[in-house]
Amino acid sequence: MAEAPLHLRNENETATRFGYRYGPKGTHTTRTIMLDEFTLLLEAVSPTGTAEDYADAAVERNVTDKKTAATRHNTIQRLRELYSLDPSIPLFRVLRRLWAIDPLGRPLLAMLCALARDPLLRVSASAVLSLKPGDELSRQELTRALQTAGSDRWNDDTLDKIARNVSSSWSQSGHLCGRVRKVRQRVKPTPIVVAYAFVLGYLEGVRGNQLFRTLWAKCLDATPDELIQLAKDAKRFGVLDLKQAGDVVEVGFSSLLTREEIRDSHGPH
Repeated sequence: MAEAPLHLRNENETATRFGYRYGPKGTHTTRTIMLDEFTLLLEAVSPTGTAEDYADAAVERNVTDKKTAATRHNTIQRLRELYSLDPSIPLFRVLRRLWAIDPLGRPLLAMLCALARDPLLRVSASAVLSLKPGDELSRQELTRALQTAGSDRWNDDTLDKIARNVSSSWSQSGHLCGRVRKVRQRVKPTPIVVAYAFVLGYLEGVRGNQLFRTLWAKCLDATPDELIQLAKDAKRFGVLDLKQAGDVVEVGFSSLLTREEIRDSHGPH
C-alpha cells in the first residue's frame, strides 16, 4: 500500500523533531518560499554556521537587503518557519550539505524543504502536481485544495493572497511559468535533489520502493525508472546507499543521517 501523503497524516513527535511542521497555519499566508532571500542568506553563512550565525547575517549584517529592522526580523522569522535554519534539525542540516554541492538543484531543494515545513504549501501540491505540462493552473482548483487545510477563518481576500503566494512559490521552484496565467511545466531533478526527496520520505518511515511514490518523489516529475537512474548517480556522489535486486530497491543514508536518526525514523508514523 502506498504511503499516505504527509499532510494527511497525524502529527507525530519524531517527525516534528526531524523538522516537519503540521497544522492549519503556514508561512504562505504572508510570504512565498523566498528563494532569493534564502539563497542570499546561505551564500553569506558558512556551511558549518550556527542558527545564531543565520540570524546575525539577516538582522545585523542585512545580507538580504531589507530596508528596516522590522523587515529584517520578519524575514529571518519567515525563513526559519520555512527552513528552520538550525543545523540541529535534520531537514535543514541535510539540505545545507546538499545545497553546497548542487547549485542547479537549489530551487527544488528549497521547495522540498518548504513543503515539509509549511502545511499550506503542502496542501496546494495536489492542484499543481496533477497538471500535465502545458495545462493552466485553475485558481478555483487551487483555492479548493487550500480549503482542505481546514481553516474557516480565511475571508476571500486572505484566501486569494495565499493562492498568489503559493502560485509564486511553485513558479520559483520551476513547476509553473508565466506572470498572469500560471502554466505547468516539467521540472528536471538532479541526482542530489532525488537524494533529498528520498531523505524526506525516509525520515517519515517510508522504505524501499515506496520512496518512489511519496509526495516528495511526485514533485520531481520523473518516472520510477528515471528516479532509479538518478539515485544511482546520487550513489556515485556518495549521498545515498543503494541496492537493487530485480524490482526491489533498498535505499539508505549512512552519510547524511546519524545512527540515532536512522533508528528513530523506523518508529511508528
